[in-house]
Amino acid sequence: MHASNEIPLSRACDAVQIPSGHPIVLPEGMSVVITQSLGGTFTVATPGGLARIELKDADALGIDPAKAAEKVRIEGSKEDAVWAQLKLVFDPEIPVNVVDLGLIYDCVVTEAENGTTSVLVKMTLTAPGCGMGPTIAADARAKILSLEGIDDAQVELVWDPPWNQTMISEAGKMKLGIL
Repeated sequence: MHASNEIPLSRACDAVQIPSGHPIVLPEGMSVVITQSLGGTFTVATPGGLARIELKDADALGIDPAKAAEKVRIEGSKEDAVWAQLKLVFDPEIPVNVVDLGLIYDCVVTEAENGTTSVLVKMTLTAPGCGMGPTIAADARAKILSLEGIDDAQVELVWDPPWNQTMISEAGKMKLGIL
């Protein structure tokens, strides 16, 4: 890689190989190019292919990850806040959030008598064999748990009904150029 926007990693950092979903470690000094920066994760091109770096390791890219620890204040209903957070979750290969891709099948916010709030999300993927599924689900869970007042969150991957392109929102279709 010899692009002018290459970034040498300032330290070794954990990453996830795309599309297999296998964890890897990118070595200090490796030059990468950020190809996508959406929802607090970074897709980078490396000499070995694409990889995804989480916000907690953004300092290796020269980016301040301090916002990762901040809780997001809820304005309005908790359910609306959860949906807003889910719109910050992206498939690392597609620049459309999981909500507009039509991957979220159900979202239930439950407030228990003891005052705790839990969230259950059922989501699917564009392809059942996608190795990034657990990573995308974990990203969705982390975004939900970043909300003030949310105590627990579960994100289940489901396959019924099978996803298809008709499930993409109008906004998603416009972003993908498939209108």
